[in-house]
Amino acid sequence: MNKWLLAAFVVIPIVELWGILQIGDLIGGWTTFLVLILMGLVGSYLARAEGRKVWAEAQRQMQAGQIPGQTMLDGICVLVGGLLLLMPGFFSDIVGITLLFPLTRPFYRMYMLGWIEKRMRSGNFKIGRF
Repeated sequence: MNKWLLAAFVVIPIVELWGILQIGDLIGGWTTFLVLILMGLVGSYLARAEGRKVWAEAQRQMQAGQIPGQTMLDGICVLVGGLLLLMPGFFSDIVGITLLFPLTRPFYRMYMLGWIEKRMRSGNFKIGRF
């Protein structure tokens, strides 16, 4: 797991910087800078709006006596999507938007459910430090 984190902290910034430089060559440095700022602002707005929707849905489900399992996974998608949109870079913005967009979010939710199920079946799923 540690080598995956190390690779992510090294590879992802390099890929993002490469993408920024490529887009900068294509549309210009200041335009690229403004697009990155605009994406961050739009991303924070979308994350706030979608986060409120997910929070309201989770509260509605809990008041109805239901377990908000899928809604919790949607909340994780919205949180991660918002964080990715706040990071400078075009590749993280693309993934962040797809995490926030309600039509593409079920694909991520299915992946997370499969991952959790696989971990539970193998006995490697732990909550907390216990």
